[in-house]
Amino acid sequence: MATTGSGRVHRYLIIGAGPGGLQLSYFLQRAGADYLTLEREDSPGGFFRHYPRHRRLISLNKVHTGEKDPEINLRWDWNSLLNDAPGLLFPRYSQEYFPRADDMVRYLADFQREHALNVRFSTAVDRVEKVDGLFVVHAADQVFRAECLIMAAGWGGPHIPDIPGIELAVGYEDMPIAPEDFTGRRVLIIGKGNSAFETAQAILGHAAVVHLASRHPVRFAWTSKHPGDVRGQYGALLDSYWFKTLHGVLECEIDRIWREGDRFKAEITYTLADGEKALLEYDTVLRCTGFTMDTALFDASCRPELAPNGRMPAIGPDFRSANVEGLYFAGTLMQGRDFKGASSAFIDGFRYNLRTLARLLAERYDRVPLGHRPLPADPDQLTAAMLERVNYSSALWTQFEYLCDVYVVDETTGQVRHYEDLPEDYAVDRFAEHALYFTVTLRWGPRDHGDVFAIQRNPTPDRAHESAFLHPVVRAWRHRDMLGEQHLLEDLLAVWRDPIRHVQPLRAFLASTLEERGHGLEEQGHGNDAEGV
Repeated sequence: MATTGSGRVHRYLIIGAGPGGLQLSYFLQRAGADYLTLEREDSPGGFFRHYPRHRRLISLNKVHTGEKDPEINLRWDWNSLLNDAPGLLFPRYSQEYFPRADDMVRYLADFQREHALNVRFSTAVDRVEKVDGLFVVHAADQVFRAECLIMAAGWGGPHIPDIPGIELAVGYEDMPIAPEDFTGRRVLIIGKGNSAFETAQAILGHAAVVHLASRHPVRFAWTSKHPGDVRGQYGALLDSYWFKTLHGVLECEIDRIWREGDRFKAEITYTLADGEKALLEYDTVLRCTGFTMDTALFDASCRPELAPNGRMPAIGPDFRSANVEGLYFAGTLMQGRDFKGASSAFIDGFRYNLRTLARLLAERYDRVPLGHRPLPADPDQLTAAMLERVNYSSALWTQFEYLCDVYVVDETTGQVRHYEDLPEDYAVDRFAEHALYFTVTLRWGPRDHGDVFAIQRNPTPDRAHESAFLHPVVRAWRHRDMLGEQHLLEDLLAVWRDPIRHVQPLRAFLASTLEERGHGLEEQGHGNDAEGV
């Protein structure tokens, strides 16, 4: 348990009441846990009061899905927090496909208020230390203590690249957002992510020249499948580039920036032109290079290690700090394990991570066993159970290639234990002592297509591993070694129930794997129980 000002020790202390902190607060409160959430501002979601600067989110809000089941609808609702109140789903707050950030601010405030989450506002944390196994959190003249600390404070500030003269650039966090301020100006935007393209698109009709520059080519979301890469709605600048309007996207090193009179000079070296150099002149230089975590509030007793990119915490498979016992991360800071992969950087991804984290915390600190359901080790029933999950789960859909369902064959009882929504690397660590278990994920196919809109398909079950679109993959494991995997054919409407394309291949894989591992299963029924899945 943990302590507040007076000396009380809380079990869990959360720093930050953005969407990550509120989502975890909700799960802890629903479990009856002892927790307190600290927020420096006077209301939730401070990040969304400032960002994105041009106030339009890139998170989808597909209101009209043709589906009635709320679980399936969450696949295309990228903004709602998980909760049991039908009125607290984001589509009640906006009907726009790309909603406005102000709607998110309003939604988060209502979420905290309606669920009466235990948030202490206007409490800015100054310093965190660890003393005698407890976290001691200082906020002005208040001191809070806890067994377990969860950082959900989001990004600490802008990432500033090491470029001589970078201090001359105006940061994304400070730049003017009125397009008229750039009328007739030559603008260099450092960066090629969504914030850079957001900025370029806003000024495209006013600036004389807009150049986006960084050493790496643009990563498009439709190629990488990562929603944090550049999104299609920013295609106007790329059209302008190829239609010879003098706007451009430059692959280059920016060697230095300096001021001459009322202009800025930028010396660059192109990275795809045999080292060609150029000297370019601009009226305005903007920095749109993303954000980074701030570790300054941690003292040496509990300062977390950072991931190799130096911008986010290094975490283990259970979302715990790689080097500080009892320190966990929530919200966008959870993305270290699937960086540039699934959606852990965004609400639609980390809401499921946090549901899983709440279960892992309850098991570790409150001695609540990790929930599972028993199933017979029967290929028909396992096929039916697995297909039900991939056709229904929004967690597996959104957290593709990361979260999985696990089916552990118990050597003593012969039964199967089914666990939901665990990180696959965590599952392999946790169940490594078992001679047989299965993981079920949704995965993309090969990403090396020259044109992602003209992919040659081979729609036969024996070539399902060539499926380009999202599709189920079932893996069999012995301890830490993967014994084999079964891909199921992609489907345009994401319905994997066809007796020939999906049911029979999966049942055959499960039956042969179970038998090879000596579980003596009969081949009775020949899939009849599963055919109606």
